[in-house]
Amino acid sequence: MKDFKAFLLRGNLVDLAVAVVIGLAFGAVVTALVGDLITPLIAAIAGKPDFSALTFTIHHSQFKYGDFIDALLSFITIAAAVFFIVIKPVNALMARRQKDEPTTRPCPYCLSEIPNAASVCASCTRDVQPASA
Repeated sequence: MKDFKAFLLRGNLVDLAVAVVIGLAFGAVVTALVGDLITPLIAAIAGKPDFSALTFTIHHSQFKYGDFIDALLSFITIAAAVFFIVIKPVNALMARRQKDEPTTRPCPYCLSEIPNAASVCASCTRDVQPASA
């Protein structure tokens, strides 16, 4: 029982549970954004908010291609919302952070660029002190 308790309280499992809960909440927010704001905007432009009634029939078999169009539009708008609301800002933040923290430094002997953690210069093969973090 002690091992099971340690497993449940391990940081990874708790972090994963928090991520799932936050992910579900964020999914609800994005779904509401798409359903309540973006889809009506598309409907205002295209003139038709719901394509589910679109069908065609071949030999008494009905094909509901309108449902597929609705699902496809929903997927594309959700993906676009996530991309522009989450991915783009995070990438911009990470790019700014990387500019602030250089990953290379000049070798004190030959002045070629070497990684901060390097202890030997690849160009002149001299021993160098690793950069302090």
